[in-house]
Amino acid sequence: MNISILGCGRWASFLAWYFDRNGHNVMVWGRSGSKNYELLATQRRNEYLQLSDKVAFSNSLDEALAHANYIIISISAQGLRDLMQEIKKHSYQGKTFVLCMKGLEETTGKRLSEVVKEYVDAKVAVWVGPGHAQAFTQGIPNCMVLDSDDDILTKKLVEDFGSDLIRFYYGKDMIGNEVGAATKNVIGIAAGMLDGLGYTSLKGALMARGTREISRLIEAMGGKPLTVYGLCHLGDYEATLFSPYSHNRRFGEMYVKGEIFDHLAEGVSTVKAVRVLSQKYNIELSINDAIYSIIIDAKSPHDVLANLFMRSIKSEF
Repeated sequence: MNISILGCGRWASFLAWYFDRNGHNVMVWGRSGSKNYELLATQRRNEYLQLSDKVAFSNSLDEALAHANYIIISISAQGLRDLMQEIKKHSYQGKTFVLCMKGLEETTGKRLSEVVKEYVDAKVAVWVGPGHAQAFTQGIPNCMVLDSDDDILTKKLVEDFGSDLIRFYYGKDMIGNEVGAATKNVIGIAAGMLDGLGYTSLKGALMARGTREISRLIEAMGGKPLTVYGLCHLGDYEATLFSPYSHNRRFGEMYVKGEIFDHLAEGVSTVKAVRVLSQKYNIELSINDAIYSIIIDAKSPHDVLANLFMRSIKSEF
């Protein structure tokens, strides 16, 4: 297949590596002047992996869109709207857009597929679930999910994208899979904060309460509450709440220690987006509220998290 990857960060570079490994014709698009792009294009490597000479590079959206029928987007969630405004000006007819990114629009709480559909009349799918570039490039396999509003498309993507390294499952709940995948990053930040404070033993409580809270949000938004217990959310907890490769967990840990984290932690913007959704659907989301008060309102992490987990609760359910 001919595949174009829009983006050149950690996950985007892995996608280029993955599809090239599987024998497909890959083109990576990045903005002119991007340090990530320049490193990949000139040295064919970054801190995570090495790309083969077969991978093509371009700063031209026209060229990247023309190269492939599958256009895979892997950028910061908050940059998606600007990118779609650019794509709308180009020829994209007949393309399938696959979003390999986990987040919600910060100011509106919109799902990323909703943002895409505001600008293009095209097929849109999402790719979610656990996995880190560092593990995959070592040959460690994992399971992930592909989902869209078209069952035939979903099944075709599973067949086309699967390999011995990634086993894909069919998704049947775009709302649940997108919201579940985005919000697990908030839980990841909370887990990192617990690690930083020496409260790692509370991660079990965090996982139990986190899944329950997000299932209520997904249901209120019209999705299936059980989706949160699949690979998009609970199934991604090991990679997000415990892995040393998790940017969101690492951000939370360093934040409570007063240290600076210099990589993208998508969960920071998701905390703000979930606050918008919590107010819109009138749902109490205690964990998200706690992380919001720590990061945005500069409340004491120790006091907020102690109150969150150690307060009296009459009934577990």
